[in-house]
Amino acid sequence: MRLDFFPSRTLTLYLARMFATRILAVMIMLVLILQMLDLLTESGKILAYRGNGEAQLWHYVTLRTPQLVARFMPYSVLLATLFTFVPLNQNSEVVSMRAAGLSAHQILAPMLLTALFVSLISFVFNERVVTHSSAALKAWQAVKYGPIPPSSGARSNVYLRDGDNVLMAATLSGTGAQTVMTGVTWYKRDPQMAILSQIRAPRATFAAPGWKLESANQFDVQSALAKPLGTVILAEGVTPSQVAITGVDADAQDIFSLKGSIDAMDAAGRRTAELKGKWWHKFSGPLSALLMPLLGSVAAFGLARSGQLLVRAVIGMALGFTYFVIDNAALAIGSFGGYPPLIAAWTPFLLFLLVGEAVLVRTEE
Repeated sequence: MRLDFFPSRTLTLYLARMFATRILAVMIMLVLILQMLDLLTESGKILAYRGNGEAQLWHYVTLRTPQLVARFMPYSVLLATLFTFVPLNQNSEVVSMRAAGLSAHQILAPMLLTALFVSLISFVFNERVVTHSSAALKAWQAVKYGPIPPSSGARSNVYLRDGDNVLMAATLSGTGAQTVMTGVTWYKRDPQMAILSQIRAPRATFAAPGWKLESANQFDVQSALAKPLGTVILAEGVTPSQVAITGVDADAQDIFSLKGSIDAMDAAGRRTAELKGKWWHKFSGPLSALLMPLLGSVAAFGLARSGQLLVRAVIGMALGFTYFVIDNAALAIGSFGGYPPLIAAWTPFLLFLLVGEAVLVRTEE
């Protein structure tokens, strides 16, 4: 019987349905609260642009909500795990299931299956919805919530090296000779990387070679004087092919587009450790929901009348949040080359899978 993880169809449906409804309820609660707080922060910036109104506020909500859902889905599963296990423990339902001969793994199996289903939905949702909303929101924020220039594959916050100098753009659209930048700033630097002067322009186009900045203004750092330059051509060492592989936003690309961007940057000899780590994390991130029932299961077992139920719930929550901290830390260390990208993305998941299993076996099996 202990090798059959779903010995009772009725019990499996009961636990899975209870767990799924709590995940949905917690997710809705978190997203509503966080969306309201976020909208309070951003509404002033959105309405500051002339012509923006209620329609733009709702548009921001539609773009921001998928990001909040993707980010807080694992947290919702963790909290739902505790909200499911604590009442089961208090009502002695776990004791009844154990008395009927069910092991701890058999009690957890329906919830783990539900969490796996949530992970699969989260992965598809991230790839099909969140990537597009992230790209659109970042491009909109780059123009300070104004009209986004018509573009094919618009990108935001692009950073380009021209020897010691730097060319930056708020948005970039088009490809090849039709590439257009808006919100352009060109920094002239000395060999010690100190800024000598900066030139700003609302728009720049490819001049073959170089980039033609229109209505440019120059500010000299040493003299603190500003003067208009009109049209000027700069950054002749920057080509459209370099632009095409610069400024890759992993959050705004699906796994296939991001893999192509990584291959292009590898071929150009650019550093891709951070992007590779984020590519692997597109798989390991959604699977973190699968860990939450295991990490929070410490709240399910033990006698409620022992007075340790609250302590067990706190331990389960602490294990879950510790996973998120270590996961983020591993990605950050991997982006600096401390870990290989594969290890940075998957080690926290495998580590806490072993930790959760060890705690469960040690205390209940």
